Amino acid sequence: MSRAAIDITREVCPMTWVRVKLALEALEPGDVLEVHLTGDEPRRNLPRNARDDGHQVEPLTEHLDGSATLVITVGTP
Repeated sequence: MSRAAIDITREVCPMTWVRVKLALEALEPGDVLEVHLTGDEPRRNLPRNARDDGHQVEPLTEHLDGSATLVITVGTP
C-alpha cells in the first residue's frame, strides 16, 4: 500500500475531479490519496464522485486556514 497526495486548492470544478480522478487511476487498489482542497463545490462533489467510482472516502478534515483534506482509499475496479 502506498500513499500519494495532490493539492487542488487552485483548481475549480470540474478540473478538481479531473485531477483527482487521474491521480486515483495512477494508484493501485488499497492505496491512499490525500486531496488538499478549498471551496464548497469540491467539498460537496469530490466525496460523492469518489464513492460513485467505488472508492472509500473518509470524512473531510477541516483546517483553520479554510482548506480541507479528503482521504480516499482506492477501491477495486
